[in-house]
Amino acid sequence: MSSLHLEAKVGEIAETVLLPGDPLRAKYVAENFLEDAVCYNNVRGMLGFTGTYKGKRVSIQGSGMGMGSAAIYINELISTYKVKNLIRVGTCGAIQKKLTVGEVILAMSASGDSGSNMVLFNGMHYAATADFDLLQKAYQVAQDLNIKTHQGSIFSTNMFYDDDPQRWDIWEQHGILGVEMETQILFTIAKKLGAKALSVLTVSDNIRTGASASAKDREQSYMDMMKIALSLA
Repeated sequence: MSSLHLEAKVGEIAETVLLPGDPLRAKYVAENFLEDAVCYNNVRGMLGFTGTYKGKRVSIQGSGMGMGSAAIYINELISTYKVKNLIRVGTCGAIQKKLTVGEVILAMSASGDSGSNMVLFNGMHYAATADFDLLQKAYQVAQDLNIKTHQGSIFSTNMFYDDDPQRWDIWEQHGILGVEMETQILFTIAKKLGAKALSVLTVSDNIRTGASASAKDREQSYMDMMKIALSLA
């Protein structure tokens, strides 16, 4: 048995799944972090792999860009494959000047502009939050590895390009740390279907200061994020 968008058989996906947006990142992590990694999905090029990390079974599945794409994979991973822990690993743009490129954010909650939430909750606003146990464990892992993290709220958008120069002002004023494209729907679906979810993000650029990461900086900071996320398996 498989799902509509994943060709894996039930049992081929681990109980803990990491979710990068880019399927090639999933491939990179499988090849560089996991032992005995096996590719279980090629449908639509959205690669997925299962292997072991420090003796623990873990999968990594590309989810695509935006909440519409991510929602498909999140739903199927939980409903068909009975995944218990889903951890988004990706990049974000910081909207607080204090955040430095390369630092890691552990997202406690996610606001957003997805029309899905308006439909799901009849025009009201659902507070999408991370699982506390995963959040606490990730924070402790980061402390043990001497990796600096910021804990707080982020914003998930379905609009990557926007012409409004003041778009992020009100969100910055209300303490939102950064902007990305998938976490809000991850937290929402996971809560509905009884799974645990967390989002571990690397700051790739700062929208306020204009700072951006070099290729070398991105590689090192991505390593930090992955060490935290993989330790949650």
